[in-house]
Amino acid sequence: MSAMLFSFLLAITILTLTPGFDTALVLRTAIAQGWQRACATALGVTLGCLIWGVAAGLGLGALLLASEIAYNLLKWMGAAWLLWLGIRLLLKPRQQPLIVDEQPARSQGYLACFSRGLMGNLLNPKVGVFYVTFLPQFIPAGASVALWCTLMALAHMLLGLIWNAVLIGGSHYFASHLQKPRVLRVMDRLTGCVFIGFAAKLALSRR
Repeated sequence: MSAMLFSFLLAITILTLTPGFDTALVLRTAIAQGWQRACATALGVTLGCLIWGVAAGLGLGALLLASEIAYNLLKWMGAAWLLWLGIRLLLKPRQQPLIVDEQPARSQGYLACFSRGLMGNLLNPKVGVFYVTFLPQFIPAGASVALWCTLMALAHMLLGLIWNAVLIGGSHYFASHLQKPRVLRVMDRLTGCVFIGFAAKLALSRR
């Protein structure tokens, strides 16, 4: 159990630190509209992760209880998807800057910033697909799928809030460094290795 939890925390930490759409959204808001509205955006983003985790847990619980065939199909589809993502990140890491220079935007209300973070996450189906394929391998045999998915999504949410606080506090520093293609290449290749490793783990796992 402890080894499984350590593996999950290690993997989710690497994935949280990897720059992506959410990172760009929070940094842009911090630079253009200040730290308070960036905090509202980050809260919306992380709440979206929690909602996806709960939804994935409820759907997975019903599916895995339904049939052995459905479980094996999901397992192999998830392993193939993670492997494909990993190989693509290793072979074709991003070259373009994550943060695009912009003119300062007109300040939006806190609710608007929160909604932008939340909907940007909820309307990204890749987050749901990732949860459905990634979380099952860390659920102990016989445990409640919905409960464990929710707990893991909460852990992801907490880690995301901590990382976003660091990003907002050093927004100008991180924005300048995430402009460097070399940083993106290293992070993408590291994430690719993580995806490939967990694809193998998922493919070899048993119900």
